[in-house]
Amino acid sequence: MTHILIVEDEERIASFLTKGLKGAGYGVTWAASGAEALALARAAPVDLMILDLGLADMDGMAVLARLRAAGVGPPVIILTARTGVTDTVAALEGGADDYLTKPFRFAELLARIRLRLRPTSADAADHADCADAAGRVLEVAPVRLELDTRRVFVEGREVALSAREFALAQTLMRRPGQVFSRAQLLSLVWGYDHDPGSNVVDVYLSYLRKKLGADRIETVRGLGFRWRKPPVS
Repeated sequence: MTHILIVEDEERIASFLTKGLKGAGYGVTWAASGAEALALARAAPVDLMILDLGLADMDGMAVLARLRAAGVGPPVIILTARTGVTDTVAALEGGADDYLTKPFRFAELLARIRLRLRPTSADAADHADCADAAGRVLEVAPVRLELDTRRVFVEGREVALSAREFALAQTLMRRPGQVFSRAQLLSLVWGYDHDPGSNVVDVYLSYLRKKLGADRIETVRGLGFRWRKPPVS
């Protein structure tokens, strides 16, 4: 069963989330403080974390930073009353996978949870050419992604990627040679259903090309983008 850790110090909200997620078929654990969340996340595998930023004992950003520094790498959805752009950017760049503000609709949260779990629940057999048997390392030579620790290596040299850059690289590398349209990437990586005016995909592809190599990602005119397949030896 997929297990979700809720980190929320308001009992009313935590109870609401727990009831809803259990009804959707997920296993749920509740941590009422940052210290408890860190202990639980390190003690047992967690598939996804829902993290409040305004915790009583420590800021949620500190919890996130400690988790990532310790190599604890489940997807993290921030659920907070903070609505500022600065907070959103800081959380996403700090390792969060998504950001949802309170008040929120449970159906939207559930959709975002399913989206964040989708890449890591893919059948490893479909990607045997680029993942190990455990499915926790994704490699299309010379680029290697370590999914649990979120470390990235190019020809053995470690490269720093933001959470969103990592998610985009992971999406493309899971199916090298497959063309993804902008709309597909917006949906898979950002959770947007449709945003024809956004150039966020192009911006982040540019970031990846600079960090991982300009020739790794191909533009297929009129169709989209794909990760270049390695040559057959």
